[in-house]
Amino acid sequence: MKTRPALPSSVEDAFLRTRRSLLSRLRNLDDDTSWRDFFNTYWKLIYRAATRAGLSDAEAQDVVQETVITVARRIQEFHYDSARGTFKGWLLHTTRWRILDQLRKRNVRPPTDPLSDSREDGAWVENVANSASTLIESVWEDEWQQNLLDAAIQRVKRHVKPKHYQAFELYALKEWPALKVAQTLGIHLAQVHLIKHRLSNLIRKEVKRLEGAGI
Repeated sequence: MKTRPALPSSVEDAFLRTRRSLLSRLRNLDDDTSWRDFFNTYWKLIYRAATRAGLSDAEAQDVVQETVITVARRIQEFHYDSARGTFKGWLLHTTRWRILDQLRKRNVRPPTDPLSDSREDGAWVENVANSASTLIESVWEDEWQQNLLDAAIQRVKRHVKPKHYQAFELYALKEWPALKVAQTLGIHLAQVHLIKHRLSNLIRKEVKRLEGAGI
């Protein structure tokens, strides 16, 4: 079997870009490329956390928008220090508050009794918020790991042949039988297995790079 050719240096450089370097570039609010990279990397994570907390599609989209705006306003305040906290935790905190804002908008209700104590309604809202906050934290880790995997897959996709990615997607992600993939794409059966092995390795490496950024 032929050995896998080395990736071009430009591709390796692209893989080696970490989230930490992205955060540094985000401090320049005029860096449209980096902000687009940030949005493409994290919007699904924020959106999924919002919907799993019980928000509607429209509310979750508002959470994405407001979270990104908040990050833009406060990115100068964030300084990477693994001993003090990670970007992962900072983004969770920011997203949680934006989700709670939406829940408060939805659940604030006028007093049924004009003479009722408004503090009771405030306590009711806070109870809803506290329950939602616990739920958000419980699902964040799962969504974060899924987001890492999704981001890694998309990055690998950009640097391999389209037909190779298609074979990987059909076989590894959509779980088509290998023979059906080979026949559909007009490639050898052995190549289907080889593509899955190569791309799986690339994706695992990219996930480790993202995790290794410490954010």
